Amino acid sequence: MGAHVPAVIPHIVSQHAEEAAFLWLLRNAAVAAPHYSLSHLAQLDNRVEAHIDGLRIAGSAGWAICADALLAHEETGEVFCAAVLALESGEADRIRRVYDVVGSVPETRDGLVSAFGWVDRAWWRGEVRDLLHSDAAYWRRIAMAAAATQRVDPGRVLAESLQAQAPELRATALRVAGLLGREDLLPAVLAQLQSHDATVRFAAAWSATVLGDRGAAPGAALAFVGAEQPQRAERALSVALRALPLNDSLPWVNRLASGSAMRRQAVVACGIIGDPASIPWLLEQMCTPEFARVAGESFTMITGVDLAYEDLEGEWPEGFEAGPTESPEDEDVAMDADEDLPWPDPRLIADWWSHHHGRFPPGQRYLLGKPVTPEHLQWVLRYGMQRQRQAAALELKLSHPGEPLFETRAPGFVQQPILGL
Repeated sequence: MGAHVPAVIPHIVSQHAEEAAFLWLLRNAAVAAPHYSLSHLAQLDNRVEAHIDGLRIAGSAGWAICADALLAHEETGEVFCAAVLALESGEADRIRRVYDVVGSVPETRDGLVSAFGWVDRAWWRGEVRDLLHSDAAYWRRIAMAAAATQRVDPGRVLAESLQAQAPELRATALRVAGLLGREDLLPAVLAQLQSHDATVRFAAAWSATVLGDRGAAPGAALAFVGAEQPQRAERALSVALRALPLNDSLPWVNRLASGSAMRRQAVVACGIIGDPASIPWLLEQMCTPEFARVAGESFTMITGVDLAYEDLEGEWPEGFEAGPTESPEDEDVAMDADEDLPWPDPRLIADWWSHHHGRFPPGQRYLLGKPVTPEHLQWVLRYGMQRQRQAAALELKLSHPGEPLFETRAPGFVQQPILGL
């Protein structure tokens, strides 16, 4: 008698596909969330993997349902699910169907890149190699980003891409060179600081800084600090202020704090630098609803105090609105950037600080309550929240420019064994 083949229940398999796509969207936000630890991320990733496994077990039926969802929705989560199954199958037709969607809907490419980071690299080595030699810059960008998710060096193509005509490809190559710690490429990276393309210049400034340049690169990164590009500005602050000596970084905070347009960036910068001397000013910012929660986060970045655990939370200020309103006349549709941060109670936190400030002498840098040391940074990688872990990974990278940046966005079940958990 032949082996028993389990019956496939279509609606159960469809649920696996829907849940996997939805949970991937949650984890895609969680990797940069202030309230997710590695343990929390691993739990979420295990849920994603369980549904992916249900699709694997369903065999061709699982793939068919994912392929139908891929074409019906053309969304990032569906691309991720279909790409994982396609890459693991090694079947060219399946992989091509995923590529067709990502090629026609470029905003879904993050799902494909994430899938390359999810599956064992043995499944995709040939695929990435082929994409790296594609005639289209778009696919070479995806290939380099995919390889970098697992810190695989694209080799000669990476160096060649630093001179590419397409600025988007050059910018991707610059970021990957920094992520991988390719110090040999630093001269070529520095040359791109003169590019006319802002995206290329920013990527070059970030990459050159993490590759060890302490001359032009940090200043070039800080040139992007302004009110009109908040995400790029915070990334610039995050790398440059950590790379500069404390005495050189503090004037930047004072400059940002002097005007209301960049006050938020000044608050963020205080948490990046980690000097307890800024805490009295942070306490003042907690009294302004617009800056209160991010000021509380910077306070935690310096002191390590969990505002919720220590009962230092306050209430949502009466009359304050954040994020999009229900008014059809309101043109601001941006989501609340601080949605997942606790509301600090300035009075309670000031009282806590008055009893504990002696533990934090000013003039040195702290992260989560302790001086920045390699041992403490490893502890933060294991037990900190995602944004804190990103800070620790960047600190380690800046002190060892020739090593790859630790990937805090990797699946939790991949990160935990690396960190001995």
